[in-house]
Amino acid sequence: MSIEGLSRLKVWVRAKDFALLIYKRVLPLLPAEEKWNLNQQLRRASLSISANIAEGYGRFYYQDNVRFCYNARGSLEEVLSHLTFACEMSFVSEELYKELANEGDEIDKMINGYISYLKKSKQGANEPGAKYSSHEESAAYVTEPDEESTTIEETVL
Repeated sequence: MSIEGLSRLKVWVRAKDFALLIYKRVLPLLPAEEKWNLNQQLRRASLSISANIAEGYGRFYYQDNVRFCYNARGSLEEVLSHLTFACEMSFVSEELYKELANEGDEIDKMINGYISYLKKSKQGANEPGAKYSSHEESAAYVTEPDEESTTIEETVL
């Protein structure tokens, strides 16, 4: 696995290019008072999309890869949420917002397609140890401290 192999993965390339669009076309438009809030959130979330795809790609077992794709999809939705806010605050134009939202929708479709491919191909499913999983026993935790010490059992997935 290498950057050469990763660069053949179209969904990663598209996600990386989306982050570049955010950096080049959105961040310069944000007001100075958003430097430590919206600006930083958009930076982290936009980079997280391609980074999670890359991290999943580096995992051999398909379920790990799928899990990181879910994280990438979540980061994409975070970026789209921030862009909606930026548009509503008039930091970015409606035209730029629509262009980026459309690109986000296309990347979302690509991530979903990649997830479907991974689930069907089940890469690494027959490797030694692939059928084993580790987990901890669930523990009760206190939600409201009181005299009776109310607890709720939390099931670990």
